[in-house]
Amino acid sequence: MTTIRHHIPDTMLDAYRAGTLPHAFGVVVAAHLSLCDQCRALQEAGDMIGGALLQDSAGSALRADARERMMAALDAPPPRPPLRVSGPFPSAVMDELDGKPPRWRMLGGGIRQQLLSADSEGALRLLYIPPGKAVPEHGHRGQELTLVLQGSFSDAAGAFHRGDVEAAHDEIDHQPVAGPGEPCICLAATDAPLRFHALIPRLLQPIFRI
Repeated sequence: MTTIRHHIPDTMLDAYRAGTLPHAFGVVVAAHLSLCDQCRALQEAGDMIGGALLQDSAGSALRADARERMMAALDAPPPRPPLRVSGPFPSAVMDELDGKPPRWRMLGGGIRQQLLSADSEGALRLLYIPPGKAVPEHGHRGQELTLVLQGSFSDAAGAFHRGDVEAAHDEIDHQPVAGPGEPCICLAATDAPLRFHALIPRLLQPIFRI
């Protein structure tokens, strides 16, 4: 079993716990937590501390419609049961896939993607990179959080294997290269378009919404 060496930044774990993390990044965090005992323990400890602080805090008056809202919640249909893990995909990813296999779209050079969601706060995608293939060199206009689900990739920051997360920002330029063996499958969240160096990726960028 591969040891996870690259983890979710503490600021993102705090935002995830507080419910303020954009959806795309929240899915990456949830998927990482399902694979990483260390971050899951930190998350559970944070929840316990938050609960203790809430218990010791002064109470506040309920809203006038609190009873109606509670009854409406009780009448609502039960939540969908968690989806099982399928291959390299944790349940958080299977939920985004609606329990179905990925529908890959070719990007070129054997690299594929499936865009899972996109809104004003960010985009979430799966990437499939054949062994030895490199993603076009690029920088960032915002944040990017990439979780390895299968295989590995490496760049100037090091090697990343299943469960590892790379957090990139607008001061980082890199060119991830998939490792040998099985294809690299990643889950990536971004909050702004990438900044490609080469002309062809820049021309194709609006088509593939990268």
